[in-house]
Amino acid sequence: MMKLVMVTVLLGLGCVAFGQKELLTTAELTDYQKTSTYAEVMDFLTALENSSPYARLETLARTTEGRDVPLLIVANPMPESYQSLENDPRIVVYIQGNIHAGEVEGKEATQMLARDLLKNPDSDILKNVVVLINPILNPDGNEKFSTKNRTNQNGPSSVGVRYNGQHLDLNRDAMKLETPEIRGVVTQVLNKWDPEILVDCHTTNGSYHEEPTTFVWQMNPNGNRSLINFMRDQMMPEVHRTLWDKYNVENIFYGEFIDRMDYSKGWISYAAEPRYLVNYVGLRNRLAILNENYVYAGFKTRVNANYHLLLSILEYASENKESIRNLLADADKAAVERGANPALADSFAVRYKGYPTPEKITIKAIEADTVPGVKGYWRYKASDRKVTITVPYIADYHATESTAFPFAYLMEIRNDGVLESLKLHGIKVEQLAEAQKLTVERFKISGLKPANRLNQGHYTNSITGQFVTEEKEFPQGTYVIRTAQPLGGLAAYLLEPRADDGLLFWNFFDRYLTPQWGRGYYPYPVFRLMEPSDLNLN
Repeated sequence: MMKLVMVTVLLGLGCVAFGQKELLTTAELTDYQKTSTYAEVMDFLTALENSSPYARLETLARTTEGRDVPLLIVANPMPESYQSLENDPRIVVYIQGNIHAGEVEGKEATQMLARDLLKNPDSDILKNVVVLINPILNPDGNEKFSTKNRTNQNGPSSVGVRYNGQHLDLNRDAMKLETPEIRGVVTQVLNKWDPEILVDCHTTNGSYHEEPTTFVWQMNPNGNRSLINFMRDQMMPEVHRTLWDKYNVENIFYGEFIDRMDYSKGWISYAAEPRYLVNYVGLRNRLAILNENYVYAGFKTRVNANYHLLLSILEYASENKESIRNLLADADKAAVERGANPALADSFAVRYKGYPTPEKITIKAIEADTVPGVKGYWRYKASDRKVTITVPYIADYHATESTAFPFAYLMEIRNDGVLESLKLHGIKVEQLAEAQKLTVERFKISGLKPANRLNQGHYTNSITGQFVTEEKEFPQGTYVIRTAQPLGGLAAYLLEPRADDGLLFWNFFDRYLTPQWGRGYYPYPVFRLMEPSDLNLN
């Protein structure tokens, strides 16, 4: 559903009168009674590409049901490819919607944003930013429209489903990369375009409040702390103020009440694992923003809030591109230096918990009542009582248990799944050119237990044990993953045996861990080289 109409619109970019026909989204055309189908999104993006030299439509991935996942590049001038940005002074921002296809305001807001950016190609934003837009990361889920999906959501009446065509949650796949959609984001966007900022648009299911949009930054403690603190103390507070003061959109940092009946316990952003795409991007030394729009606000209100949040982020990126680029370059440099000479103070968090941020958070809360006879998540309902409260914000994650950070990981086995995963993530893997004797740490397993419940098709592993130092001769061809690379922290997360989101956790190494008969365990087949060593590598 797409039409061309005569309109005059008020944009975040200024009041611009158009004496020409303009594209409208399905949401706009239906007064926000409907959301776009996949075909309507593709028609809209194709129309933008055909109407402007500053838009180019590419394909990010193909779904299991055969749909192309679009990537729209909006830029002035338009780069020939990602390679041509090597010496380009602009910053790259990647925005995606519809990762969960029932959560639809990002899908509509990103289409509107692309259209409105192209109306003013000489804007400061397009002078300083190359904007990558993917309105519909989950086309297969989008097309499963039903009025029975997300019935708690305040419009539109019919939306898609959370999972993709494989029945997997795309926002749990950043580490294991089992879906074509997230593989596409990693290989076609993050590895190639290397955006300084990623924004991922969602809809909440949680606590009751008045603010129509919320957002938060990357939180995993194995990410660069200076980037986390920059987001917490500088960029996100400034975006918050711009959105509220300039665009009159009430907003707060994302979270839920720890106890809906006792606000004093605080407001928590609880998902710090890198299976979530925003935290994953933090491990790559880049900035990432999770946007969660308030499910109980009207659809039009949510889309408007989402749109102006994205605009506020782009404005900040445009105005602060040099400081952002310098900050990220420093983070990459620090990652390489850390791996080249791991210090005792350098450690990898295997367990962590959330602590209050330096600043408390003020929330325009709607008090909850309990529903008699109902247990679990849905035992609450919103009342008509409103109260503004200031409480601790639990969003600073720090290690409670750590392990030493190595110079390199060595793997004798040839496991195509593991090697492919490392390659897809963009991690550099080398091989010994000749046999070499090295002093390494071997992880001796004392306990291995699968989860009681399937998680994304996996009985994920819980492992216990200890590292044992030994001298070992590694044969020619042994795979070596040095941590002295920009993605060294990500490599450690994937290969550390006790990591809460690593490849062992997701069953990539299962066949190597136990004998077919008898008790006991084999050694974990990835060894840690702790001291800087002269390795003869291919």
